Amino acid sequence: MSHVWPYLPARAVNITSLVEFDRLAAEALVSHHAHGKGWRVHRVDLRERDTVLKSLDLSEALFIDCQFSAQGQQIVQATGGLCMSSGAQLPFETGARGLYTAEELYSGIWTQTYQQVPDAKIYAYSQQHAAANADSDHSALARTLHDHHIGQALVSAVYEGTFKDTPIIGVMGGHAMNRGTTQYAQALELGRMITRAGYAVATGGGPGAMEAANAGAWLADYGADDIATALQMLAEAPDAIHHRTGWARTALMVKERFPSRRQSLGVPTWFYGHEPPNLFATQIAKFFTNSIREAILLEQSNGGLVVLPGAAGTVQEIFQDACENYYATGARVVPMVLVGRDYWRNDLPAWPLLQALAKERVMEQKIALVDTAEEALAFIQSMETLRRRTRPAKDN
Repeated sequence: MSHVWPYLPARAVNITSLVEFDRLAAEALVSHHAHGKGWRVHRVDLRERDTVLKSLDLSEALFIDCQFSAQGQQIVQATGGLCMSSGAQLPFETGARGLYTAEELYSGIWTQTYQQVPDAKIYAYSQQHAAANADSDHSALARTLHDHHIGQALVSAVYEGTFKDTPIIGVMGGHAMNRGTTQYAQALELGRMITRAGYAVATGGGPGAMEAANAGAWLADYGADDIATALQMLAEAPDAIHHRTGWARTALMVKERFPSRRQSLGVPTWFYGHEPPNLFATQIAKFFTNSIREAILLEQSNGGLVVLPGAAGTVQEIFQDACENYYATGARVVPMVLVGRDYWRNDLPAWPLLQALAKERVMEQKIALVDTAEEALAFIQSMETLRRRTRPAKDN
């Protein structure tokens, strides 16, 4: 079993020596799984490893304070890896602050590459100081304080600020849904419909299905022709992992061409920092600790949850929310809709298990499996109508 873990790790694989890098690279190439999934390479001299780097898919790898040949960084970046300097100073605030905006996280993106914007610098810092034996009390406390204040800012936005009195529908889905696909267009339309119906969209804040839903919220007031133009523009730079800079700049161009006052929420994490945050969420609560981020995102989705096709992270969100609904009673149970009958029955059969959990409980009437955005929204609205009808009796 030991030969498997470098390719599908449960946690990041921290590499701190050239010997270790060579061993893992050789195992990856021999196994035909030629990728550095989860690799975090710290201060390794790779100036003579151009051939090896060219042979690996490094789309989820991070190289921190490493040395490269003249072409080395370009080789890594061409396959989607990140080459970063950890820096000596904290690249984030630890005091009270508001939520992030895309413009703050991507400051300088028009003149610099993604590797140089604040979001990438914070990611590099977090990975460097989370490495084995590299963390310090000061760094851990700094990240904890940051997450505390971001959490406070999010609660304030939901209950006192931007999203006050607006039900929030969480839209969950995978990051691998590329721009230019039918699925992306459908997810964008879902976000648009939710916003036009008077709800606020909240997502995990990343690319793929998450970006599409936030983009739909941004474009909620535009018609079919403008939506088609926006989708065409976005499709010119579809890949958020291998071409982060162009991907981000294209989103900004769409936002400039189609200005909007619509608000939506993104709740990403630097734990999955290889997935850059999307630029269509207007309020961004980005956390270092993924477990905090997941709990807060689901908790604030008080209007319901719509789940698009995804992978492990999406399945985790389904059953994390299902656990809350399983033990909740009455109005505390929020509706959940899975979109994609074939996908959730056959590809990743979460629906049968969800049905089994819900049987003879309050949540049984508040889950649904549908195929379209229209069906998903209609189910959420039917649950809201039912809740309003029953509220007076509960209050008495």
